[in-house]
Amino acid sequence: MIKKLNVGVLFGGRSGEHEVSLVSASSIMGALDPEQFNIVPIGIAKDGRFYSGENVIHDLKAGKNISSEHEVVFLTDPAKKGILNIKSGKIASLDVVFPVLHGTFGEDGTVQGLLELTGIPYVGAGVLGSSVGMDKIVQKDVARAAGITVAPSVWFLGKDFASAEDVIVADIEKNISYPCFVKPSNSGSSVGISKAHDQKELKNSIRDAMRYDRRILVETAIEGAHEIEVSVLGNDEPCASTVGEILPSNEFYDYDAKYVDGKSKTLIPADIPEKLAKEVQETAIKAYKAIDCCGMARVDFLVTKEKVYFNEVNTIPGFTSISMYPKLWEASGIPYKKLLDNLMGLAIERFEERSKFLTSYQPKKNWYK
Repeated sequence: MIKKLNVGVLFGGRSGEHEVSLVSASSIMGALDPEQFNIVPIGIAKDGRFYSGENVIHDLKAGKNISSEHEVVFLTDPAKKGILNIKSGKIASLDVVFPVLHGTFGEDGTVQGLLELTGIPYVGAGVLGSSVGMDKIVQKDVARAAGITVAPSVWFLGKDFASAEDVIVADIEKNISYPCFVKPSNSGSSVGISKAHDQKELKNSIRDAMRYDRRILVETAIEGAHEIEVSVLGNDEPCASTVGEILPSNEFYDYDAKYVDGKSKTLIPADIPEKLAKEVQETAIKAYKAIDCCGMARVDFLVTKEKVYFNEVNTIPGFTSISMYPKLWEASGIPYKKLLDNLMGLAIERFEERSKFLTSYQPKKNWYK
């Protein structure tokens, strides 16, 4: 008899994408095969506390206070591999963790670092891939270094804008044309992102972005471009899905267009020439490898008639059954449930590979005693 895997599904978190995470996690837990997996729900409240229990996700959705009886912590003892209930002292063992955390304190390498300490395999990118994938400024620098085309951009510290607003605006207008996008460097789901058409909108957009991060990115809007997305799956030998296109209900694919108004549409496959679609797939894999990603990612592009511009990598993309990441794989021949199986298999494969590396070194002399 094959042993069931204990899967910790980690959701919620301290980010502006808390609610998105809850929806993704509900979809994943509803799709996991109970014949193969024991599901252990682990929710992170907005105050950062961890809870586990059947009703945790419902309570978080309802904004309820969760009883301290359900509060847990991850054990950083790799011999125990699980979560500890603070009140009862009971340990729930875990074979693999599926982080479904979008945004800060979850998709940015912080939780991945915690999971590395626990010695539990986990789905998705490691610490480096997660942190670079979350930072729009750094990942564009990495993309440029890898020979990948990105839109012209500048960045600056929010505190510098507060003290030298006119100088920074002048520099932006010298190097970046209107319209332009203003983005907090560490943010997802288009939270804090605005499109500025003139100087007044630029200043207001910068002030809004400063509420979400200390570093601000301003980049040229590629007018008339198709918003293209492709899903990538794998560790050292990743593959790309068919290419999809977003038709946003608003001027750009902002938070409301993604989740609220329900009017945005998708095209699978995308309405672009086959040659450009192939270039998108190849560039997606190139960007995926450049940031040392593994497991999964959705890679987004802006595509004109002649050029492919890399936009960003999302290391924990939306994961409802109608989200683009699983929809693109379904169109490529991998249904939702099979995709979840593959991701957990990749997590365990990567963990086993890394477990073979030495983590200690014996000097020729005990010089440190």
